[in-house]
Amino acid sequence: MKLWYQSLTRENLFRSYLGQLPRVIAAIKRPDTVIDVHGITRVGGLGKQQAYLDYLEMAEVLDNVERASREGYDAFLIGHFTDSALREAREITRMPVLGLCEATLHVACIMGAGFSLITLSEKSRAHVLDNVRRYGLERHCIEAPTLTLDRPLDLDIAFSDPAERARVCAEFLQAARESTARGAEVVIAAGGVLMALLAAEGIHEVQPGVPLLNGITALVKVAEMAADMNALMGGTFVSKRLAYAPPTRAQLEEIRQYYGATVYPEADA
Repeated sequence: MKLWYQSLTRENLFRSYLGQLPRVIAAIKRPDTVIDVHGITRVGGLGKQQAYLDYLEMAEVLDNVERASREGYDAFLIGHFTDSALREAREITRMPVLGLCEATLHVACIMGAGFSLITLSEKSRAHVLDNVRRYGLERHCIEAPTLTLDRPLDLDIAFSDPAERARVCAEFLQAARESTARGAEVVIAAGGVLMALLAAEGIHEVQPGVPLLNGITALVKVAEMAADMNALMGGTFVSKRLAYAPPTRAQLEEIRQYYGATVYPEADA
């Protein structure tokens, strides 16, 4: 099995995180699973929280979805908690496409009746709660407190600065335990970089009996399951009716006149 893991960070900005991420993945994947990690190389890659910047990076993500499909990958993993381009990606490919937020939230609902999300900032909190509503999981979300991070790059510094790492982990655990006191049964770090940092520290519980769900683990394991199911189902895992349906053949010729001859490449298959 071969999976494409798409980070929305740029290597020269998040060197520590992108160095740690493959180690986290190697520890959780099946021995027969190959996972290739890719970052953003064209525009952005700053670990953004702004909707407009999210939009600017989507083109590269979607181009990589098409590339992964051509190169025979079994699933595509979007490793950012905004689930950037998730719905668009499912429309242009038949392979399973999984989002970090969606996969994590649904796994959390199996692990406990209510979860809390420790978000990175007030701005990122708004995006996260939009996803919670989109996935219909409001009644499971106990709360979403925020950390005090001035900018996303501060988290990358924590990998190499012991004092900053201790500060971030302590603030996270304090917020997580307060959420537990208010009814959360599962706690989620709402950001891939923070997830990798906590994994590096070996933190799997916020207190006895209350698991910390690492979304990277959830994303990889759900992707392996989805790829297995897609093979067992003869390549029909992703519904192509309504939400993720490409244009009909009758529409496609006209669409390509105005959007380019290469749009929806799998529609010809």
